[in-house]
This record gives sequence, structure tokens and C-alpha cells, in this order.
Amino acid sequence: MAIALIVKLAVLPGKGSEFEAAFADQARAVRANETGNRLYNLVRSRTDPHKYAVMEIYENEAAFDAHRTAPHMAAGRPRIGPLIAEGTEFEMYDLIE
Repeated sequence: MAIALIVKLAVLPGKGSEFEAAFADQARAVRANETGNRLYNLVRSRTDPHKYAVMEIYENEAAFDAHRTAPHMAAGRPRIGPLIAEGTEFEMYDLIE
């Protein structure tokens, strides 16, 4: 069964552009290297420019595990992590097809 994940987060004030650029690089790496990924998109709130959500879909649990341990994800964490404020929320779903 396909897995969906929604991550809600906030970036530190003044770091939105830097975060978006770092995420874009990471998203390109996900799309190029993860055959089990169906969707990996970032959206920004219309009411609060510091709030974002990442929408992800993976073919199965193995594809999600591969994503979490992928070298490009490990490489991106030091760049993205310091830009994110506390209070990130993760919620996993089963995709209904």
C-alpha cells in the first residue's frame, strides 16, 4: 500500500528564501534518485509566510525507508535543519487509490 506523509513546519524569520532553495535542491535529488517516490512537493501558507507543508507519497514502506536513509537526504539535513523552527508536525497516511 502506498504511503503519504504530510510534514507541517515553520522556518525561522528571514530564512524562507534560503529554505526554499535548499528544499528545491533536495526535491530534485529525490525525484532523480528515488524510483519509489511519487510526490515530493513543498507548499507555503497564504496566511503566514513562515509556515510550510511538505507533501510526500511513496510506493510502499520500503520506498519510504529508502528515502529516509538516502545519501542525498543525509547530505541535505545540515543545510535545511538549521532553518526550521521548533514544532514540526509529521502525519502518515495510507493512500486511497
